Amino acid sequence: MRCYIEERTVELANYIIEHKCTVREAAKKFGISKSTVHKDVTERLMKINRHLAEQTREILLENKQERHIRGGIATREKYLKEQLSTKKVSGLV
Repeated sequence: MRCYIEERTVELANYIIEHKCTVREAAKKFGISKSTVHKDVTERLMKINRHLAEQTREILLENKQERHIRGGIATREKYLKEQLSTKKVSGLV
């Protein structure tokens, strides 16, 4: 069982580095929880492969810094979509 966890941890790290994806995206791809991904790449990976852990940490920090921008874009899209559907319902479009 331990070997499986180590393999998964390295696979997750490689996937995050290769795709520059978020913890949420990696969790969805691998079918596991965000908490598991986070624990794997922040705690377990440091014991398995320090260099890979540092590379992964850089990607996660970059994602954290951009988080508010992605959230703003998602909110904007949500309200534009709502606005468009409201216009369709009222016959304006």
